[in-house]
Amino acid sequence: MLSRLADVFVPAFGRLRVTADRDAVLAPGSVLAANHTSLADPAIVLAALRRLGVEPVVMAAAGLWRIPLLGRSLAREGHIPVYRRSRRAADALDLAEAALREGRLVLLYAEGGIPERRDAAEAEPAAFRSGLSRLAERTGAPVVPVGQAGARRVTSGSAAKQIAGLVTAPLRRPDLHVHVGAPVHLSGDGSARTRQAHGAVTDAWRTAAAHLGEPAALAA
Repeated sequence: MLSRLADVFVPAFGRLRVTADRDAVLAPGSVLAANHTSLADPAIVLAALRRLGVEPVVMAAAGLWRIPLLGRSLAREGHIPVYRRSRRAADALDLAEAALREGRLVLLYAEGGIPERRDAAEAEPAAFRSGLSRLAERTGAPVVPVGQAGARRVTSGSAAKQIAGLVTAPLRRPDLHVHVGAPVHLSGDGSARTRQAHGAVTDAWRTAAAHLGEPAALAA
């Protein structure tokens, strides 16, 4: 349901374009790693992936499960709550591993949070946490890098600015872009795997941001 809703509503808030590397493959049992810049980008990424025929399981902050209706939908569809800085934090990797073994695709955000910047500009992904590397090591799953740009044009900054962005986005309809890269099989120790994944997602983000003419990508 989440992917379907995203596919319906995202076009009302912006003009979404989706591209992919020639050798991009969204095979069953893959990990999808996306950059995280805004509260809006999960919906944008889900809408883009649905256009490519994929409806992944999403690893998301556990607090979303406390929201009426949304929480029930997340649980029913098998999405995975992440309890950060908690004894239950490891549960998310166990659930993600099980989903991958079942042939589902798992979408995660390895940065672990949204940047605190108040402007709407793009910047390359922040440092990754270790969860992505550990999940890939445990399962041997390929990591598909997903770069998104433009979500901060929908909503970013202070609470007031985010609300204003959402209210005005249907009138502004900013350009949004999602780019899917070729799968990467991570290798080396934990740090090396994390760097490799970060580099692949950064490249995918750079492609997406360049399509929007974002200075951060064009200057790289």
